Amino acid sequence: MEKHAKHELRYFFISMASVLVVLGLWWIASENKWVNPLFLPTPEDVWSAFMDIAREGYKDSTLLEHIGASLRRIGIALAFVFVTAVPLGILCGRIRWIRAVFDPFIEFYRPLPPLAYYSLLVLFFGIQDTSKIVLLFLSGFAPLFIATVYSSSRIPVDRLHGAKSLGAKGWRIYVYVIFPSCLPDVLTALRTTVGITYATLVAAEMIAAISGIGWMVLDASKYLRSDIIYAAILIMGLIAILIDLCLRALIRRVSPWTE
Repeated sequence: MEKHAKHELRYFFISMASVLVVLGLWWIASENKWVNPLFLPTPEDVWSAFMDIAREGYKDSTLLEHIGASLRRIGIALAFVFVTAVPLGILCGRIRWIRAVFDPFIEFYRPLPPLAYYSLLVLFFGIQDTSKIVLLFLSGFAPLFIATVYSSSRIPVDRLHGAKSLGAKGWRIYVYVIFPSCLPDVLTALRTTVGITYATLVAAEMIAAISGIGWMVLDASKYLRSDIIYAAILIMGLIAILIDLCLRALIRRVSPWTE
């Protein structure tokens, strides 16, 4: 355990050193104007823009309201993804005819860029949050579904036979054997799903939105405020890191043997 802690500490310092190197290169390049300041503002300008947004907000909304709007959209979408993709993926992994029903539709829309069908979603669900949440849901559903199907289909037969020999049958096998067996893979896939929904957030907030971190990036780009763009992107990245850390802690808790 002590050796593992030392390794983790070493990796942490290596990560911090790499971040400091990139920040140093950013500062040197921006201070010496190796890149046009319109494209690469200085760290001081980005920090000043962040402090202004934190104190005064942006376009009649506070920074927390913008963050809350984005997190609400992503949170609702991910909740629907989890409660639909995981049960359906487990069933499709165990029962091939159910998988045959859903597979063509998921494989059809999965490679499509979100903007390709976002206008259709606006037509069906309007320009309010519903269409944005549905877009985030569709972007995150496929990767979690596919990972769950794969995990469910490769559960050892001996484990299922052992559960049946102890009296488990019907839905109890799914709840007490199959789902716990899939959970580590599902949570790992959820990390990827969060990244994909985050990447779709700007697309989800670019039509008829007046709040959200993604909308801030797009709105600031109209006025060439690259300092605000960088500040908003850094905020999005830090939030994504915090969410990922929470998911990794959850994975360690429910399946410590995978570490």
